This record gives sequence, structure tokens and C-alpha cells, in this order.
Amino acid sequence: MSAPDPARSEERLATSPALGGLYARAGLAAARDAVTAPVRRVLGGTGDEPADLPVRTLRLDDLRPDPAHLTAYQHLLGEPAADALPAGYLHVLAFPLTTALLVRPDFPLPALGMVHLSNRVELREPVRLGDRLDIRAWAQDLRPHPTGTQVDLVAEVRRHGAASGSPAAWHGVSTYLARGVRLGDQAGDTARPARERFEAPLPTGRWALDAGVGRRYAAVSGDANPIHLHPLSARALGFPRAIAHGMYTAARALADVGARRGDTYAWDVDFAAPVLLPSTPVVRVAPADDGWDVTAWDARRGRLHLRTRVRPLG
Repeated sequence: MSAPDPARSEERLATSPALGGLYARAGLAAARDAVTAPVRRVLGGTGDEPADLPVRTLRLDDLRPDPAHLTAYQHLLGEPAADALPAGYLHVLAFPLTTALLVRPDFPLPALGMVHLSNRVELREPVRLGDRLDIRAWAQDLRPHPTGTQVDLVAEVRRHGAASGSPAAWHGVSTYLARGVRLGDQAGDTARPARERFEAPLPTGRWALDAGVGRRYAAVSGDANPIHLHPLSARALGFPRAIAHGMYTAARALADVGARRGDTYAWDVDFAAPVLLPSTPVVRVAPADDGWDVTAWDARRGRLHLRTRVRPLG
């Protein structure tokens, strides 16, 4: 997995950014763009004038996870009551920093309405309640996608005071898509891949997701993106109903694997169709060659929602 470019400047934050304020800033930017540029389609020029990402790493030192917050996360996701921090919870702790990158004036993609495509996570060392944590986040690899432009938001968690350059205890790469936003001339990159035919496996369970799941996960994670909160706000951003957070469904899948994942593990998630709320996705948890696979899908429509692989490390 990638490491930050040493040429990046670091901006140290005194506290974790308040996500409510960040989303308000994103909403104002979206409203301004709707007036000044109703159709935001092209980033940068063509040829040798690509759009640029901010050359900056955000850093928050000495974060101390709150026991009540961890307990609320565990109850919502079905994680056991333990001092070990699940990889999904570490994502929650890092998420305000990656969101702060998205809403910066120099970030080239619109923050609201972005689609979460995938996650690549490694929990390389157990992290426990009581550990003091340092978090870094940066953006990289702005690139074309058949339906727009995608970017990686990278975050790392280390124990406070760890030696500079030491491996992170947790490393995560979240890939997002800005639909309808084209990068330069995007020559040769706009052909849509053939849709994979989904063959539903034998299910092992089902998730019962009511209309309030998005609001409850937002209360725990701070991720109050309007597409997850209410049908009206989701409709305004192009969705027929509110949709579940991708990280909620991914973390539910991780919790379904449970203790079989071990103390350290790699956790890869590929998102397909969003999970509309309310709904009852069908789930299969099954052993794979080197770990566990979790698949969630809409049985009535035969539509894949996500595939997750959890692989113990070491």
C-alpha cells in the first residue's frame, strides 16, 4: 500500500474536524456551483494540463478513543464488546480528516454525491482502547473512470509517538467516484466495462435494514451525507431513496466474519449497487482459500451490493 509523498506539506490539526461543519461547507459549495456552473463536466485542460490534487497531508496527533463512542459503534454494527478496535471503527476515527480534504477549496471534485467504489484496508497491529493515536490523511491518484473521475483518499493510524517512517498500525485506501465529471479529454478511458453477470450463491443469512439505519450510523460515525439520511435529501442528489452508508454495510460484513479474522487482517471491499433503505439484503459468509468472503445482494432483483474479503495477516 502507498505511503505519503515526502514532498507533501503537513497541516497539523488541533482537534478532529466537526463533520457537521464540513458537510455544511460542502452544501454551500454545491449550491454555489449550481448557480455559477450548472454542469460541471471537465477538470483541467487536455494533454499536459491535468487537474491537480492538494499536495497536503492532514495530521491529528494524540487522539484518545472514547469508550462510550466505541460501545455505540459495537452495538450498532454487531461487533463484540471488547477493547480491540475493529478496522471499521478506525475508519470512523480517520474519516473526518479525509472529509476535510474533500471540502477544501483546492480539491477539484464536488464533495456531495460522490460514490464510494471500494476500500482496501490493513490492520497490521492490534489497536486497543486506551491507545493514544496519531492519524494522517491525504488524497492521491486522480484518474478517469468510465462514468466520471475517481480518486483515492488514504488514511493511516499510528500509536502516538511512533517513530517517523514506521509502518502504520492501520492503513486504509477509500476510492470515490465523481459521476459525470470528466478529467481532461479522457481519451480512451470512457468505454464502459461489460456488466458482470451476478450468480447468486447459497445465502447464509439476511440483514434487516430499516429506514433509520442511515441516521443511526450517521450519529455514530458523524457521516451525515444527505444521501443517507432521508428520501427527500437523497432524491435531490439523484437517488430514489436514502441509501445505506457503504461503510455501514462493509462493517456489518466484517462483524459477520467475527473472531475468525484474527487480531490483524486485510479487509478489501468492492461496492456494486447501493443498498436502498429500507431493505433486506441477503448475505453469504463463506471460507475462502486464504480467509473469508462476504457477499450481500438483493435477492428479488438479483443485484449485487458488495463483495468483501477478510484475510488474516501473519
